[in-house]
Amino acid sequence: MSDTVPGEDVPGADVPEHDPAAPAPLAVPRVPTGDAGVDAQVARLADADHLATEGHLEVYEDVHRGLRDALTALDARPGTPGLPPSYGN
Repeated sequence: MSDTVPGEDVPGADVPEHDPAAPAPLAVPRVPTGDAGVDAQVARLADADHLATEGHLEVYEDVHRGLRDALTALDARPGTPGLPPSYGN
C-alpha cells in the first residue's frame, strides 16, 4: 500500500527526467578578448549549446566567417603597423 494520498504532491514528481539525447551545454569558458566584434562572435558560440549536433555546423561557419572578416578588416585599416622585423626569425 502506498503512503501517498490522492492529490497530494509526490516528492520528485515535478522534476523532469534527464534526456541523455537532448543537447547539453559544454560549459566551455569564453574569455573576453577586448575586441567587441571578436567577443560578439565568440559569444555566438553559446548558440550551439542548445542545438542538436546537426545544427552546430551553421553556427561554427557563421562564427568562423565573422572572425575571418574581423582579421581581414585589420589588414585593411590604414596605418596598421606591420609585423616586427624579428617576426619569424
